[in-house]
Amino acid sequence: MPVSTLTGTDAMNSPTSTDPDSPVLVTGATGRQGGATARRLLAAGRPVRALVRDTTTAASSALAVAGAQLVLGDLDDPASLPAALDGASAVFGIPPVAYGPSGADTDLEFARGRSLIDAAVAAGIEQVVFSTVASTSAVTPGGAGKVSIERYLHDHVALPTVLRPVRFMTNYLGVAVAAIDGISHGVHRHLFPPHEPMQIIAVEDIAEFAALAFADPARFAGRTLELAGDEPTPVEAAAAIAAAVGLPVRYEQLTDSEAADLGQEIAEVKKRWRDGDRWHADIEALRVIHPGLRTLADWLAESGAALVRDHLAASGSHA
Repeated sequence: MPVSTLTGTDAMNSPTSTDPDSPVLVTGATGRQGGATARRLLAAGRPVRALVRDTTTAASSALAVAGAQLVLGDLDDPASLPAALDGASAVFGIPPVAYGPSGADTDLEFARGRSLIDAAVAAGIEQVVFSTVASTSAVTPGGAGKVSIERYLHDHVALPTVLRPVRFMTNYLGVAVAAIDGISHGVHRHLFPPHEPMQIIAVEDIAEFAALAFADPARFAGRTLELAGDEPTPVEAAAAIAAAVGLPVRYEQLTDSEAADLGQEIAEVKKRWRDGDRWHADIEALRVIHPGLRTLADWLAESGAALVRDHLAASGSHA
């Protein structure tokens, strides 16, 4: 039986609102989740301050054109955070992925999250929405840092909300962290069993849930939301993408030896999945909270098909 998608309770006597006219500081704003959240908040008329390490990149410039205020800062440089947070009323945080020679660097990831939380508390900010990663029945090695950040957030922030998204629909465009996912030469390759449901979510819907939390802090304070919008099998998803983009796309599951070649953590995730670990977002409950929650078909029709088609053309990886 799946656990509740929306868990936790409001802390007694905790604050219940933040200033809607003051900016939300968005970290990871030049990435997929942070960028989607910044654009969603701006569309709703909420001021956004985007934490960036370089104001001259194309992604930073696009945020500025959209109406975000750019502020220089780096979670690896805690001294840069107070100025970025000055005058902000809330924070949207994403713990940057940290990898070392042996895999996920849990200590560094936690240090980055803690620096942001500590700086927010010191600035008097009461609401922090953190996006981490979907949970399964066991904590994966790569998720330990995010679990520590979540605990620290709940222990130190008056109005904490945790979003736990599953795999992004935009991962079909390729990901930089590991040599899996994306579509290359008409093939999508991943760890998932080909004929079992695989939960996925549009980053725009992560942004929708973040916007809901910022609009109603009291409702979402102390809560954790496991986020997904659809659960096709990998074979069904490949067929849907092929139909939408008009190009052949098929799915292949990585073998155990191929997963091992990508590193111990990847091999362990594949083993855990084979042993029954699964994400457990309650999609129907989420749809009550956010009726516009996108299916894969919705995302493809809205923007995904064009994005995938452009990606395949640009990379020369179409069949």
